[in-house]
Amino acid sequence: MEQHSSSIRAQAVALMRQGVPNRAVAERLNIPRGTIGWWRSEDRRARGEAYEQPTDCPRCTGREYDKVAYAYLLGLYLGDGHIISKRKQHHLSIFCNALQTGLIAAAEDAIRNVMPLPSIQQRSKSGCIEVKSYTKHWTCMFPQHGPGKKHERTIALEPWQQEIVDAHPWEFIRGLVHSDGCRITNWTTRLVAGERKRYEYPRYLFTNVSDDIRQLYTDTLDKLGVEWKHCTRHGNPYNISVARRASVALMDTHVGPKY
Repeated sequence: MEQHSSSIRAQAVALMRQGVPNRAVAERLNIPRGTIGWWRSEDRRARGEAYEQPTDCPRCTGREYDKVAYAYLLGLYLGDGHIISKRKQHHLSIFCNALQTGLIAAAEDAIRNVMPLPSIQQRSKSGCIEVKSYTKHWTCMFPQHGPGKKHERTIALEPWQQEIVDAHPWEFIRGLVHSDGCRITNWTTRLVAGERKRYEYPRYLFTNVSDDIRQLYTDTLDKLGVEWKHCTRHGNPYNISVARRASVALMDTHVGPKY
C-alpha cells in the first residue's frame, strides 16, 4: 500500500471536516478514494462521532418530491415490490418482466424521482429484472412494509398517501396494472345474419391475492368512472376485469399496455 505523509493526511482530513466530499478530496490530492474513505472513518472514530448515512428521504427531511412518480411507484410496490429491512441490509425491490424494457426504465425513473440519493442496481433473475434501491428509508415511504406476505396482513394507505393517490389516481392505477395487471385481447363468436363470426375485444385484467390491494384498485377505478367486475376463477375472486368499451378506452388513454 502506498504511504502518504502525515501532512497530506492532515490536509485531507481538514477538507473533509469542511464538508468536501470524498471524491473531490481524492481528486484534489490525487489519492485513491478508498484511502480518503478510510481516513474519514478513522477521523470519525477518533472524535467519537457516529456515522449517519446521508439521506434525502422526503418523510425524514421534509423536502419536496415528485408525487406523480410516487403514486406510480406506490402501485408498483403494492403489486410486484417488496422491501428488505434488516440490520445490515436495506433495499426496495421492484420485479419487472425482463422483456418489458420500458417498464424497467419507468421503475428506475420513478425511484430516482422520489429519492435520487440511494444507489440503484438491476439484478437479472429467471425471466425478470429486479430493480433495487438501497436505503433503509424506503420503509418511511412505504409504511405498508411488514413481516410476511402482503395478502397475510392489512394493507391500508396512510392519510398522506391517500392524498397523493386522490391527486394522481391514474398514476396509481398505472403502477398497479404495470405490476400485477395486463391488457389482453379476448374473443367470442356471434351470429350475424345467420352466420357465426369471430368477435375480438380488448380488456384489462388486474390480479392480486390481497383483498385490501384489490379494494384500493377498485375504489380508485370507481372514482375515475371506470366500470369493472370480478372475474372469479376456481372460486377465487383475485381477478378484476375492465372490459366495457368506454372504460377500456379510458384505460388505454391513461395506462396502456406494458412494454
